[in-house]
Amino acid sequence: MVGKKKRVPRAVYETALFDLQAQLVQMQEWVRTQGTRVVVVFEGRDAAGKGSTIKRVTEYLNPRVARIVALPQPTERQRTQWYFQRYVEHLPAAGEIVLFDRSWYNRAGVERVMGFCTPDEYRRFLQQCPIFERLLVEDGILLLKYWFSVSDEEQERRFRARLEDPMRRWKLSPMDLESITRWEDYSRAKDEMFVHTDISEARWHVVESEDKRSARLNMISHLLSRIPYHEVRRPALKLPARPASTGYQRPPRDQQMYVPDYAASLLD
Repeated sequence: MVGKKKRVPRAVYETALFDLQAQLVQMQEWVRTQGTRVVVVFEGRDAAGKGSTIKRVTEYLNPRVARIVALPQPTERQRTQWYFQRYVEHLPAAGEIVLFDRSWYNRAGVERVMGFCTPDEYRRFLQQCPIFERLLVEDGILLLKYWFSVSDEEQERRFRARLEDPMRRWKLSPMDLESITRWEDYSRAKDEMFVHTDISEARWHVVESEDKRSARLNMISHLLSRIPYHEVRRPALKLPARPASTGYQRPPRDQQMYVPDYAASLLD
């Protein structure tokens, strides 16, 4: 039996994370200038750390270049469309990075387990998904897929922490809590999904996320290693000299509405 891994100390984690985030900024500039298209899929168990990792990936990135797609439940109209249709419209144009916080793999996971799709729709997904992803890759999109893996004990611990934290309670839904009672169903669905969709053109990369710090560092490091970027030299910028005044006078302050000085009240 493998012993529990030692947790990365916070100081080491924060230093390493900042270094990786600096590399992400360089990667972003390369993607932008090269006109590359990048899609990153984040999947995994509820409370496995997908959202917090996405937050660290995008923390210093330009939202006009790197954007997060987290789609709500499909509308009645979307339910009548080709399944992949509503995801296609969110794919990147040249010079863009799209991070899917859950993706088309909803059909192979929650929809399959909770009975939100028919058996025929599920089988059609398993048949079409590899074709769909091969088309993306053949068209030049860099597609990376990450599965965040967490144990049932750690998932339950995180659920309990969210229940007790009013700032994070919104992260829990009845669907999340029901996943506790359907752990093995989700495990079987994940295993079958991997059998059909772990293709050579778009492999699944498993992120062990018992420890969120390690998971974030490992995932970001791997992402950087899979994109052939290099540092792009940007033109030097220099602040211009401020021109002399031409007589402009600001209107009286009492003619404008100001927000109350709440910060000052804290000093009383």
